[in-house]
Amino acid sequence: MSAATATIETARLEARISTHLHSMLKRAAQLQGRTMTDFVIDAVQSAARTTIEQADVLKLSSADQEAFAQALLAPPKPKAALKRAFAKRNKLLA
Repeated sequence: MSAATATIETARLEARISTHLHSMLKRAAQLQGRTMTDFVIDAVQSAARTTIEQADVLKLSSADQEAFAQALLAPPKPKAALKRAFAKRNKLLA
């Protein structure tokens, strides 16, 4: 099947909402000259994208940023347990 005739898979989403919210969504869609379905899909997609992007960003306080930078610039010496773990790893991989 060519790209021009490819069918997009879809899934159904249903939700029970209050009549007040339904009226609000309908009015907002009308103001944008769109169907309510298009309006809701766009709003939900935008909210999902924002949520995912925010989850992918690590936010550190100023103190945490400083500690992270210092750890990168001057990492602590490995402790005995870490040295043993690397020795076991090297032995297993040899």
